[in-house]
Amino acid sequence: MESHWWREAAIYQIYVRSFADSDGDGEGDLAGIRQKLPELAELGVDAVWLTPFYVSPLADGGYDVADYRDVDPRFGTLDDFDALLATAHGLGIRVIIDVVPNHTSSAHRWFREAVAAEPGSPERARYMFRDGHGPGGDEPPNNWTSIFGGPAWTRLKRPDGTPEQWYLHLFDAEQPDLDWTNAEVHEEFDDVLRFWLDRGVDGFRIDVAHGMVKDPELPDVAEGTDAGLLDGHHRLPYFDQEGVHEIYRRWRSITDSYEGDRALVAEAWVEDADRIARYVRPDELHQAFNFEYLTAPWDAAHLRRVVDTSLAANGAVGATTTWVLSNHDVTRHVTRFGGGEQGLRRARAATLLMLALPGSAYLYQGEELGLPEVTDLPEDALQDPTWERSGRTDRGRDGCRVPLPWEGESSPFGFGPEGTVPWLPVPQSYGQLSRAAQRGVEGSTLELYTRALRLRRELDALGDGELEWLDSPEGVLFFDRGSGVRCAVNLTGEPVELPGGEVLASSGPVQESGALLTLPGDTAVWLRV
Repeated sequence: MESHWWREAAIYQIYVRSFADSDGDGEGDLAGIRQKLPELAELGVDAVWLTPFYVSPLADGGYDVADYRDVDPRFGTLDDFDALLATAHGLGIRVIIDVVPNHTSSAHRWFREAVAAEPGSPERARYMFRDGHGPGGDEPPNNWTSIFGGPAWTRLKRPDGTPEQWYLHLFDAEQPDLDWTNAEVHEEFDDVLRFWLDRGVDGFRIDVAHGMVKDPELPDVAEGTDAGLLDGHHRLPYFDQEGVHEIYRRWRSITDSYEGDRALVAEAWVEDADRIARYVRPDELHQAFNFEYLTAPWDAAHLRRVVDTSLAANGAVGATTTWVLSNHDVTRHVTRFGGGEQGLRRARAATLLMLALPGSAYLYQGEELGLPEVTDLPEDALQDPTWERSGRTDRGRDGCRVPLPWEGESSPFGFGPEGTVPWLPVPQSYGQLSRAAQRGVEGSTLELYTRALRLRRELDALGDGELEWLDSPEGVLFFDRGSGVRCAVNLTGEPVELPGGEVLASSGPVQESGALLTLPGDTAVWLRV
């Protein structure tokens, strides 16, 4: 898969803080990732995506970057990064890293300079500073709200307490939005991309890729408008603006100037498949996460519609489609699909469906173990800014970020050396789901993923290519991937009979009787016919 590897790659997301801790400080680090890379090679992934490991106060898990060209000491050093990259490449694993261009940390040198400077200064022009409305400018410039809850504007105060200008932060107050009408911002990120491309990274995942550009009028949004990341019913003046596409044409020209087929993937929470496809036109990005697929319910008709519209929209611009079920921002899909035995059955079936679809797949660390969301973290352990900004009504995303269980009978389950206290508590139930507990165990979720990923590499029919739907009972997805490889998924609660074949992989037990196959409810199978 040397050329255009990203068109059919299986890419594994590593949440750096929770993957593997080499030094026992309770937080994952780059050295820990490097030690565990052989496990990911054994799993069979083509690439890893690392969440931010840059210098950061961690107000939002590292998505508040204070220095884009250095490693936060808690995660290691630039030498550690270079060693990780060399080890990954030696194992045949490519490395994608996060870039966060919508906002910086309030601890970034630029923002500190802006706060110290005067209104109208070049230092302020890098960010979205505005005067307030009303008497004394006491009202924010508009009614936008933060994705994390509360207002999207915070007012500065001088050291003597005199109120001053307001600045925009679509996320936490410690994440001020950059002003992408400023040439200096463009030049800075050109240089950041080159810094990491020169070190040898294989691509970037672009955080909030549909943000960055705001309607210059900064209009109010209609009262009652959902300010969530994925809102397909409203056009928001701060998301999916036309100007983002010019930025990506510029970035594409940078990555194209490097050897080695570097890739750019958008985190663009845009619901409409045709609008998402605009990000992956031939001169823009290579991939965009399919959040419409991620958020789809366990329903055959709905999923088929999302698959069809996604393939059609991306195919129209010559792009691959990127499938994903979980990440560090959403409830783990075992829990989303009902939790317990039912949730795990559906999650395993959903995995075989995803890995059989044409295009590329993203896996989130721990889903290969069947990890559920941790829904009962103690309140004093919660660190996601959503918890405080929502007035402690929304527990946020910490439940999918709990450190991974590798081995052993008690915490830290091999996440760090004996005696390590993980930054989020790991439940005792994770022990029986550890990698060591599942390795080599027939029918385990780890073995299912390992087998499916191996078949996906071996069978030319899987990965990039065409899909043909076959006749099937209601509630069943049945399709041909060519070369005699078929996938069937029963999303109902009752068994169904289908034309059989050689079973290559199945998410649960299936029964064969002559030319027919009985597929239980919430079960998927790959067949060779």
